[in-house]
Order: sequence, then structure tokens, then C-alpha cells
Amino acid sequence: MTRLSVNINKIATLRNARGGNNPDLLQVAKDCEIFGAQGITVHPRPDERHIRYSDVYSLKKLVKTEFNIEGYPSESFIRLVTEVKPEQVTLVPDPPEALTSNAGWDTVKNKDFLREIIAEFKRNNIRTSIFTDTSFKIIEGAKLVGTDRIELYTEPYAIMYPEDKDKAVLPFAEAGKLAKKIGLGLNAGHDLDLNNLKFFNKKVQDLDEVSIGHALICDALYFGLQNTVKMYLRELL
Repeated sequence: MTRLSVNINKIATLRNARGGNNPDLLQVAKDCEIFGAQGITVHPRPDERHIRYSDVYSLKKLVKTEFNIEGYPSESFIRLVTEVKPEQVTLVPDPPEALTSNAGWDTVKNKDFLREIIAEFKRNNIRTSIFTDTSFKIIEGAKLVGTDRIELYTEPYAIMYPEDKDKAVLPFAEAGKLAKKIGLGLNAGHDLDLNNLKFFNKKVQDLDEVSIGHALICDALYFGLQNTVKMYLRELL
């Protein structure tokens, strides 16, 4: 079964809108685990507009499943991750001012940069995953920089899915086969939801994990958090 990691950034966005501690980010993380999620993901940004660095330290103390920290590998981010030592770090190429992640790494152009950073995380026994698109050259480059996994950036799939789901998923299925063939673990994320997740999981073989935040939290407004987590888990059976 593909594992579900719940990205709780949007909970922090809601909390920060009014100050105080409502909703309680830590309680939501614990509840997601109780409801069946196999991981918690956060993406702290330098301006702390949603997840704060202090949240990351607090979450490390209570998350009992896989803790995944994603972000751009700035000096402050690297220091945070090596101090917290989560089970997984996911590296994204987006600059600090980006609204959300919108592309994968060019693993050829950034080979030396990524190799050095990944080596640092490995010295700290932290599994690494890097955001990529479906290009074979990019995935092969990911293997060369030493990452443990790739996370396929799935927005193109989500956009094309309503028009032609078979065409939309094909490059991801082929990319997944290549990743597994060359010994990379396989994650996926971005704009996966209750409409498109089951088909993606069925067609992309040997998928280790999906990270879902925005859609899941939006669905929770209508269905409730417990029910929503279980609904997403059912899509991954």
C-alpha cells in the first residue's frame, strides 16, 4: 500500500491568520496519525508564513510516524533539518518567495550543488528525496547525485487528468518504472486529490508515498478531518 503523508501547512496558515493557537497544529498532526496517516509533512519557508521553524522542533517531539520536512536547501534550512533529524527531507527548487512548489530540479545543471547537500543529510542518517519531473535524463541525474528517492511533481498530471487521464498518467508511469529500475524510491505530490489519486496510484507502480496537503485540508472542511484522512487512505488501497 502506498503511504499517505499529510502536509499540514494549511493548518498553520489558518492559525497564523489570527495569531494564537487555533487551530492547534500539533493536535492536528497527532490526530492525522490517529486517523491512519503514515506520515506528516511540513514545508517551512524563511518568512514563516505558515509553518514556523519552532513548529518543526515541536513536531519532531510528537510525530510517531514518518516526519518529512521539505524545502529549498538554504543554509538555515539545512541547519534546521540536521538538528531535527526527520526520517525524510524532500528538496524542492523553488525560491523563498514562491507561492508553492511549481517545478522539479534540473539534476544535471545542479549536480554538484545537490550532491554536496545530499551527502550532508546522509551523514546525519536522513533519507533524502528530491522533486523532479518525468524526464528520464533528470531522473537518471537524480541517481547520480546520490538521493534515495525522487518525488514526482504531479501538477501536469492533475491539469490534464479531466481531459485524458490515460495520456496524463503515461509519463509518470514510465518515469516510475525507470526510477525503480535504477534503484530509486518513488514519492509523488502536488494537486493530487480524491478525483485523481486512485487512478494515479493504480497506474504508477511501486509508489512508496504521496504527500497531500491543500486538497486534503480543503476536503476536511466538508467531510471532517477523520473522515477525509480515511477517504484518502481508501484511494491508496
